[in-house]
Amino acid sequence: ACEVAVIMEHAATRMMAEQRDEFHYLTLMNENYPMPDLLPGSEPDLLRGMYLLQAVDAADARAHVRLLGSGTILREVVEAARLLAQRHAVSSEVFSVTSFSELAREARELQRLDRTAPLPTARESHVDRLLGGAAPVVAATDYVRAWPQLIAEYVDAPYATLGTDGFG
Repeated sequence: ACEVAVIMEHAATRMMAEQRDEFHYLTLMNENYPMPDLLPGSEPDLLRGMYLLQAVDAADARAHVRLLGSGTILREVVEAARLLAQRHAVSSEVFSVTSFSELAREARELQRLDRTAPLPTARESHVDRLLGGAAPVVAATDYVRAWPQLIAEYVDAPYATLGTDGFG
């Protein structure tokens, strides 16, 4: 299955079968390209806003980075992972981000709950679970850099954003 099929099935189930009063949207771009297949078991992560698309191992890796892609720029992120491995011995994990806003919303709510109703250990957000650790994170989007910055405060590792500020 691909992202679009999973998202459409989820939306149809919630609105029609469960009769939830909500709306879902898909953003269409002006490029036609095949969507990559999902790794088995990644559907729940996709619906939470981000999932692991692929891991790229580099021979004798000297470094590791996590790359986030959103929109059609995801294809360029996948290519960047390949080039980093081939030319610079940098291994990577490539994540497809389906909703920076959903990721930020959940992290913000868990942060609020940790302040108002603390548990013995802090609650773990989806961002914490997927991007925990010290490896740097680079997020790229077809939109302005402010969009991936929505999750910056919830990432403990070095975090850089790339966007289309001033273009298009």
